[in-house]
Amino acid sequence: MAKTKKINTKSNSKVSIFSSKTLKKVLSNYKKKQEQKKIKEIKLKKIAENNQILKEKKELRSLEEKLSKENDKLRIREEEIKLKEKELKLKEDQQKIENKRLIKKDEDLGLIDKDLRLKEKELKQKADEQFRKDIDLKAREEEQNKKEIKEKRKKEKYLREIMIQEEEKNKLEAMKLKEWEEQFDREQKMKEHREILKDERLKQRENKELVSNDTNLGSELSSKLESFDVDKSSEH
Repeated sequence: MAKTKKINTKSNSKVSIFSSKTLKKVLSNYKKKQEQKKIKEIKLKKIAENNQILKEKKELRSLEEKLSKENDKLRIREEEIKLKEKELKLKEDQQKIENKRLIKKDEDLGLIDKDLRLKEKELKQKADEQFRKDIDLKAREEEQNKKEIKEKRKKEKYLREIMIQEEEKNKLEAMKLKEWEEQFDREQKMKEHREILKDERLKQRENKELVSNDTNLGSELSSKLESFDVDKSSEH
């Protein structure tokens, strides 16, 4: 503490030496230096700020150029995206049209398939009906064949009976004809014989003078007639 007091005492003594004028000058120079320093700092700061501004402007310009390029890229990208979206929309529209066409085609195929199933069902029904008809027809044909065979056999039997009857009838008629012919022959012979007898009797009448001969001739004719009757009776 004693030492500090000594120093302060010496300083006070030195300060007292300076005049007020010198003090003012020192203060003025100090102020100027401070102002110059401050101005210099301000200028340096200003320069630094300008440099910073220039740098920032440059960076901003570079950034703007970059942004412009990016914007161009983005614009191109957007155009590409729009074009792709347009293409996609066109494809979607085409796909919708194709889907509608396919749906319509599926519906048409469904209708065709339904018609085919109906036709198959109808054909099956017709085939079953035709099969039943064929069976019925076959049964009727078999029945008809049986009837025809039965009728044929019956007819053949009837014809055989008719033929037998005709044969018997023909035999009977032949026998009757034969009997008639034989009877006719006998009658003819009898008639011829009578004619002969008649002629002979006429001759006998014409030959009255031959009485004895007529008697003998009559006896002979009577005996011939009797023998002829006997022969005819033996034939029966």
